Amino acid sequence: MSLRRLILALPLLAAALDAQAGVLVVQAGQLLDRPGQAPRGAATLLLRDGKVQEVRDGHVGPEAFGAPAGTEVLDLRQHFVLPGLIDSHVHLTNDLGGLAGQLAQVQRSPADNALEAANNARKTLLAGFTTVRNLGDGDGEIRALRDAVNAGKLPGPRILTANTSISATAGHGDPRLGFRSDLHESLDSGNNVCDGVDACRRAVRSQVAQGADVIKLLITGGVNSRIGAGLGAQMFEDEARAVVETSRMYGKKVAVHAHGADGINLALRLGVDSIEHGTLLDKEGLELFRRSGAYYVPTLSTVNGYRERLATNPQAYQGEVLEKILWRIDITGKALEQAVPAGVKIAFGTDAGVSLHGRNADEFELMVAHGMTPAQAIVAATRNAADLLGLGDKVGSLEPGKHADLIAVRGNPLEDVTVLKRVDVVVKGGEVFRP
Repeated sequence: MSLRRLILALPLLAAALDAQAGVLVVQAGQLLDRPGQAPRGAATLLLRDGKVQEVRDGHVGPEAFGAPAGTEVLDLRQHFVLPGLIDSHVHLTNDLGGLAGQLAQVQRSPADNALEAANNARKTLLAGFTTVRNLGDGDGEIRALRDAVNAGKLPGPRILTANTSISATAGHGDPRLGFRSDLHESLDSGNNVCDGVDACRRAVRSQVAQGADVIKLLITGGVNSRIGAGLGAQMFEDEARAVVETSRMYGKKVAVHAHGADGINLALRLGVDSIEHGTLLDKEGLELFRRSGAYYVPTLSTVNGYRERLATNPQAYQGEVLEKILWRIDITGKALEQAVPAGVKIAFGTDAGVSLHGRNADEFELMVAHGMTPAQAIVAATRNAADLLGLGDKVGSLEPGKHADLIAVRGNPLEDVTVLKRVDVVVKGGEVFRP
């Protein structure tokens, strides 16, 4: 009889264990569940099946929620807890630069880049960034990584990818720059270089066909481009318009790399979703930002990457690239100092890959140094970034129904934003990671 009862009880026991495995109670010393509002103080969250189910003031146990006996309790009563952070601008395939980066283009295979990206994704997650937008790779590595992370095969942040950025010939994203002409055919494999309206429409469709979540448009010259063509607009309006209109046809948002004011303003007039870098922002650009509602993603951390490489090897960058880098170091942050008091919407983005992966939180210190409060910088990396990515109903705050993404730090980041560089615990989709 006892054996029969045991057999009959097995399905119920299995169901109870499954329920228990999908439930986590988190006790927080202080909880910033809705960035932009005051923190709640001591609080307890019930996480179920990867989502936030309930938030209560004070510290309570699983029984208060009617959770199963034996439910895991994550004790963060000595920590400040806030939503998982979002980096709106990363490049996961590497963090090499200058001559080393150029050499890697012809040395590394797509398989090498994919493994490097997986390692960088893990670093990024453990740094507290549970969602990222990858704005450019060459061979579809990030699309494969995105799908592997979503399937639970690899640890990493939630990823949106642009696949390969769209550029004009001799533009910032032309992969042939700096290489001799007989190598050009083998280097130009991304279907991303376009000249003229029809070619630019085709370039967008190519990225959509390859599974892009967002379209990245390179509308001006770039600091790292191996060409002395300046940082102004390098696309005609009809070409850029073709990219934006085709992206909209397929329901894709458009992120635009732009340094020069002419390119920034052209992109904003076309109704794009974000301007990346925005280094030479002017009064017209500020007004266009306000009218269009586009986000500004400052990517201040690039200067850290430049400074560190040059300190290690003064010859890391040469020629026109070095000149542009020294200019960028000197001017970085000045556009943000204009944008904040003008009421421009800011989203957090680092350009990690130019700076080092896993060091994404260094951006917070730079944002505060150039005019933002810690609270504003945290909003930029949570609610604002979630809105920019079209994920505002899923991430960016710890409200019932949203993904169970949170981080825990010692110290109050609203008083000292640098504590976000030292994350003790990361929870992504209810799964706990300890850096």
